[in-house]
Amino acid sequence: MESLTHTYGGMIVVKVIQKRVTPDYKTYIGSGKLEEVVEIAEAEKVDIIIINNLLKPHQIFNIERMVERKGIKVWDRIDLILKIFQKHADTTEAKLQIRLAGIRHMGPRIYRMGLELSQQAGGIGTRGSGETNIEQMKRHLADEERAIKKQISKYSNTRSLHRARRDKMGFKTVSIVGYTNAGKSSLLNALTKKGAYVADELFATLDTRVAKLWIPQTSPLVKGGHPADGGIGGLSVLLSDTIGFIQDLPPQLIQAFRSTLEETVHADLILHVIDVSDPYMDEKIKEVEEVLAELEVTDTKKIYVFNKIDNLKRVPKTAIKKKYKEFKPVFVSCKKGEGLEELKMIIASSL
Repeated sequence: MESLTHTYGGMIVVKVIQKRVTPDYKTYIGSGKLEEVVEIAEAEKVDIIIINNLLKPHQIFNIERMVERKGIKVWDRIDLILKIFQKHADTTEAKLQIRLAGIRHMGPRIYRMGLELSQQAGGIGTRGSGETNIEQMKRHLADEERAIKKQISKYSNTRSLHRARRDKMGFKTVSIVGYTNAGKSSLLNALTKKGAYVADELFATLDTRVAKLWIPQTSPLVKGGHPADGGIGGLSVLLSDTIGFIQDLPPQLIQAFRSTLEETVHADLILHVIDVSDPYMDEKIKEVEEVLAELEVTDTKKIYVFNKIDNLKRVPKTAIKKKYKEFKPVFVSCKKGEGLEELKMIIASSL
């Protein structure tokens, strides 16, 4: 949550940690804790209260109602991620996907607002204006969702045509996946000189980038040649890099970005990039595998690429190789160019 807040450009003024057995039905954190948080927020003159979880629409609505006169905004985890996405979206498709995720997340909250209006305006046996508002809001959002899906499907169809053309030409496709900020775009750049945007922040990449990698025949593992390369011995590979995954990535965000994740779903090989210097490395590997499982990508071959070896004095290669043996672990530094030739040979042998 702190990393996400910094990525958005926010400054953390105060952190409040709560222990409780079950979430409060009305406000998630309970009325007593909420009063305490609001009191601190007012005293410290904060602009936004962010609750580190996915809240139900009525919970956010109840909290917002308590702080609206104080000029403080209330976000949950998805609100913050969506704000970061909005900040980083460059292409029309990415903007459409963010809008779609926003409608799915904000829609029920808007209905709640309409329900509040209906309770205020409606009496016994009458039809409140709020009820009409809810119907209008639902209709408007449903129409907008349909229109966005239609536009996104055009991009999806274009990518399908591109994939069919690549298959016809015999190109092999390799998808780069990993936890956000593990170095996926850096790997794409290091292998292909693509020039993808790289930053030390979460969700620096939202769009799929595809680049060509030529692996020359410097090993008995790399045979033949591709007609597009004049029949020279070697292997032509198309690498794709897309949005990074994150702990507890909400399902609606995965669904919204499903069209850009299609390159991963249809790849011949997956490079799972891992920050070897991250103290939570094993947990993040598990998170990425869970998202891949949700995308139904379980049978595709995978190579685990342990990046950022330059950040550690000693990399526990033996232990990592033993633990993740089935995924052909390879150790690289995209920054210094170390281990990339070995990675190319492993890609070639896997394909």
